[in-house]
Amino acid sequence: MSQDNLLEKVKKLREITGVGFEDCKSAIDESKGDIEKAIELLRKKGIAKASKRMGRTAAEGLVCIYENKNKFSIIEINSETDFVAKNQEFINFAEEVSELTLSASGKMEDILKSKMKNKKNVEENLTDLISKMGEKITIRKSGCLADDKLLNFSYTHASIKKNIGKIGVLLSIETKKDKKDVMNLGKQLAMQIASSSPLAIDKEGLDLNILKKEKEIITEELKNSGKDTKIVEKIALGKLNKFISENTLLNQEWIIEPKKKVKDVIKDFAGKDKFIIKNFLRFKVGEGL
Repeated sequence: MSQDNLLEKVKKLREITGVGFEDCKSAIDESKGDIEKAIELLRKKGIAKASKRMGRTAAEGLVCIYENKNKFSIIEINSETDFVAKNQEFINFAEEVSELTLSASGKMEDILKSKMKNKKNVEENLTDLISKMGEKITIRKSGCLADDKLLNFSYTHASIKKNIGKIGVLLSIETKKDKKDVMNLGKQLAMQIASSSPLAIDKEGLDLNILKKEKEIITEELKNSGKDTKIVEKIALGKLNKFISENTLLNQEWIIEPKKKVKDVIKDFAGKDKFIIKNFLRFKVGEGL
């Protein structure tokens, strides 16, 4: 094979796969100039590279929201560095996957099987992206709020462009009010969730295991205080109620006017009309890793 022919095939292989020059040249040499075999070799190497990188920590990345009228999907895609998260190819991948997430109703298994514009599925494109970027990349979380009987809202914080940022929130509200009348409060409530990170809408929604663990921590803290048992129990109850208040959306202080609770703001707005927060999703890049 002539040098010009070799370079032409390497160029073509790079355009098809997005892989670096040296890897493409090696694949062309190994496949004896057969482009299809070279692609197969690179895919196998890409899978091998991806497997090696899975042990690393990927705590950077993006949260991406896709909206279609009153339906929303949300995903968190992680990378090892913020440099990769700002790469346009990474962003394009996140945007396309977030759109497919709505079609897949937020189910990860269905998302990974979904076909992208290049006819490969999400999982295959993810492997290719890992190989090209040289970092561990994962689709960590996904979700969807798409009930047409509810009013759905979204918000992204630390955005690099519309619907892409470091924190993303979806929120569903049951009300007979028109969406345009609720728009401002819906946005503010989504911002509240992004900022204050509630664990649940109200006390009933809190995981009993979380409450049990928190009670154990509080009790242990007060165990050796030397105070009377009844006083300790009273203090423990107060601390637990504070924990519940700080971690349930309706009982949190309103970030815009901290003297008010969120539930009071909703009551003032709704009057006698129905206004119920039915669900919310909050994704923050790298949280919990």
